[in-house]
Amino acid sequence: MNHRYEALLVLNAQGKEDTLRETIDRLESEFRKEGAQVEQVQKMDRRQFSYVAGPLDSGYYVNFIFSADPESIERLRAKFKLDPEVYRQNYQRLHDKKEKLGKKLAKAK
Repeated sequence: MNHRYEALLVLNAQGKEDTLRETIDRLESEFRKEGAQVEQVQKMDRRQFSYVAGPLDSGYYVNFIFSADPESIERLRAKFKLDPEVYRQNYQRLHDKKEKLGKKLAKAK
């Protein structure tokens, strides 16, 4: 059964600002290869890290909202861990749209 997820990827874009669009398109195609249905891609621009955690002091943040089966999350995580352009990754399950509506109706009563 597919669930909705949000993936926040921090990209290593030092010296690669001109190829960011191609990198984001490649990552989106990787999601699709794993069977995910990408709903939205949010490019959140470059941000400075609050503290230096390694060789980078900033990263380019990209947020993907997609639907996929839970097993594909582990495959994506393993695949992006080996990708030199993905510096950090975080996945979070989102509530389905139906669940949100049901909770709002319950609170209104």
